[in-house]
Amino acid sequence: MNSALMLRRFICVNASATLSSVTPSPMKKPLIFLGSPQVSVTVLEALLDASSAPNSSFEVIRVAGIVTQPPARRDRGRKVLPSPVAQYALEKGLPSDLIFSPEKAGDEAFLSTLRDLQPELCVTAAYGNILPTKFLNIPLHGTVNIHPSLLPLYRGAAPVQRALQDGVEETGVSLAFTVRKLDAGAVIASKSFQVDDQIKVLLFSFKVADHFEIFL
Repeated sequence: MNSALMLRRFICVNASATLSSVTPSPMKKPLIFLGSPQVSVTVLEALLDASSAPNSSFEVIRVAGIVTQPPARRDRGRKVLPSPVAQYALEKGLPSDLIFSPEKAGDEAFLSTLRDLQPELCVTAAYGNILPTKFLNIPLHGTVNIHPSLLPLYRGAAPVQRALQDGVEETGVSLAFTVRKLDAGAVIASKSFQVDDQIKVLLFSFKVADHFEIFL
């Protein structure tokens, strides 16, 4: 299994089917995705693929938008670059005016724009910004988070690293409603799988890459 397929398995298992059950309607619903690093790109890619299916109950690319962290200095030369999610969204043809990079998710100007978009659902995956109550009150069906642990286990930051440090033999991914208390919302669905050597090597490589960025 290659790394992209393994990561999709780790983050996105059954996400599209579950989101369809969250927004049951014969008409496609506007969905807004929130994510920032490369790991979030895999989730966005899966959502875009699922939203293009004829029987999908939601869509991302035409009537909603992407929310991500502002451009930052990265890579060799410390150039100011958009987040991996923003770059991917542009490459997929999403209009630049539907890619939002607020400093904080509670900025009033951003919240006003979000209300105008009238999203039915927001989906987060490693967005990296705290969502205030004003944000959570906007989407009709709420906000859900794709979290790489079997909630309520390993709530909060670095769930993958903590699970590996504990030597767990089984982990998984959870889809849960976002509330103000960290990773404490109702769990909609979860999928478990065994932690094998392939996954350990892959996750370790991501961890090393994250730290290596500091020196680029």
